[in-house]
Amino acid sequence: MISALVINLDHSSERLEFQRQQLGHLRIPMQRLTAVNSSDIRSDRYEQLANGWERKMRPAEVACFLSHKAAWQYVLDTGKPWLILEDDALLSHKTADILVALFSRISEVDYINLETRHRCKWISKKAEVFIAGYELRRLYQDRTGAAAYILFPSGAQKLLNRAQHSAPALADAFLCRSYELNAWQVYPAAAIQLDQCINYGLRPPVSFVSTITPQDNLKPRANNVYSSVRFKCRRLAAQIRMGWRQLSVLGCAQRMMVPIMKSDFEE
Repeated sequence: MISALVINLDHSSERLEFQRQQLGHLRIPMQRLTAVNSSDIRSDRYEQLANGWERKMRPAEVACFLSHKAAWQYVLDTGKPWLILEDDALLSHKTADILVALFSRISEVDYINLETRHRCKWISKKAEVFIAGYELRRLYQDRTGAAAYILFPSGAQKLLNRAQHSAPALADAFLCRSYELNAWQVYPAAAIQLDQCINYGLRPPVSFVSTITPQDNLKPRANNVYSSVRFKCRRLAAQIRMGWRQLSVLGCAQRMMVPIMKSDFEE
């Protein structure tokens, strides 16, 4: 079975306990990965990392990207696939069966997304049923979400290579735009974040105090007018790339919302 690698801040013990209980109930082995804390990033380092995306990133967003990057390195170092989880991910009761079925695909894929976040994705028209009730579809364009995904060593290498020559971004944006990945989507989705429960008619099993600090809530400003113009140009370029990507897959893909099997999440 593919084990879970849980990204968790040192002071978020209640989130870690939630994942231990959830994964223990599902009989999925887990390993904790210490998340990068935004307060541990020096101001000069933050400025170096925060200004390369479409807007200036918040400290928490930079820390989240670095945490996921550390998870990619962990996958590569261990040489086996892992289910990378943020510590507020809620999993389907079928997740263990899904992980067993997908372990054999190590030579075929780089990345498999288990999550949906109430936004449309571009996925293949063709589907392959791999366990009862669940399909695997090629994922051509995602928009958001990095809370639950299987990463294979080949995918980790591609992401780390990309990170060497690309500036940090929101973790999910970085994943969504890494078109070099052989990426797939579990359909219906087998994971959502707890803040999405209401969108899918579910009662959150737990509630957490936010890990976002007052500093993280502040909207960073561009350092100068030149920086502001650069951000706008990057946003425009990103939209053009996404538009081109969608045009290039029109024949084999469709834009659709990925649902969940509600009964597989209810207690």
